[in-house]
Amino acid sequence: MKKVSHKSQVSLSLPIKPLLIILSGPSGAGKDAILTRMKELDYPLEYITTVTTRSQRAKEINNVDYHFISMERFQKMISSNELLEWANVYGNWYGVPKQPVKQALDKGQDIIAKVDIQGASTIKKILPQAVFIFVMPPSMKELTTRLKQRHTESPFNLTLRLKTAEEEIKQLPLYDYVVLNKRDEIDQAVSHIAAIITAEKCRVTPRDITL
Repeated sequence: MKKVSHKSQVSLSLPIKPLLIILSGPSGAGKDAILTRMKELDYPLEYITTVTTRSQRAKEINNVDYHFISMERFQKMISSNELLEWANVYGNWYGVPKQPVKQALDKGQDIIAKVDIQGASTIKKILPQAVFIFVMPPSMKELTTRLKQRHTESPFNLTLRLKTAEEEIKQLPLYDYVVLNKRDEIDQAVSHIAAIITAEKCRVTPRDITL
């Protein structure tokens, strides 16, 4: 029997590209809870903190939940091209800082960023190879309950957020994946996102994101 030389065997290796994961969904869908749980479970991701001009809520930690900044500082970030995207949401400005995204990509680090639907649409045009995940509440009734339990919305704002949520859900075709976030099943939602990341890593043609 003829011996097969190991030297003649072809070494197969697939290119490893970092992912930029955009997580969005209506207010109250549970995006923050999902990200918090992923951090607790030590998922190896670079978590990008959004900058915002809105007031800091009780229990929120500056530079952890958001970078809370003044409107003047926000405008300077826009003028100096420091933001990947920005949008006015319910009367407050939110934006994704560009530098930490670029640094993570340059290091080959997978990134996840929470972005509103307007921002996701902007990033889709700039970086179409990003992975877009929509977090969906199980029902509008459940979404209403969650928003009421936050005790942060006036009746007017609650109505506005629910109406906006209905319109945002119509933007689902913009996204690559949808994750249902049921009450008391946060680990299942996290598991689904982890499965999406695994599937993306197994793509024959990796997404190539350049910023």
